[in-house]
Amino acid sequence: MTRYLGIDYGTKRIGLAVGDPPSAPPAPLTTLASRGNVEDDARAVLGVAVQYDIAEFVVGLPLNMDDSEGPQATLTRRFGDALARAAGLPVHYVDERLSSFAAEELLRPAELTRAKKKARADRVAAQVILQTFLDSRPPDQDMR
Repeated sequence: MTRYLGIDYGTKRIGLAVGDPPSAPPAPLTTLASRGNVEDDARAVLGVAVQYDIAEFVVGLPLNMDDSEGPQATLTRRFGDALARAAGLPVHYVDERLSSFAAEELLRPAELTRAKKKARADRVAAQVILQTFLDSRPPDQDMR
């Protein structure tokens, strides 16, 4: 089976989630502090990926509402390219426009303080990104 790492890439924090369909749905994993450049961020994410035996990456791509790519999407693609070079593994991109909203909705019923919800939001957004990717694939795609 293929194990995926979902990534919500940001300039301050990088949310991570792991999933290995069809055995289990994606789960929030951790949040890393951004290192300030895409190469260092890619190496930090790769360090986590090695621990979890990741085979492919799924990166949330922050598109504008008109489907165009702005500066953050360009930066995210640069990060994805650096990650692909460093890992030698496939990197997939998924439209993440509503992932933060979906993460907030998932966290809303939890009895957590605002600070604890904020601390978990990036990794839950990565979970949403990864689930979106997995939902778009044929069910037998990961039976290898």
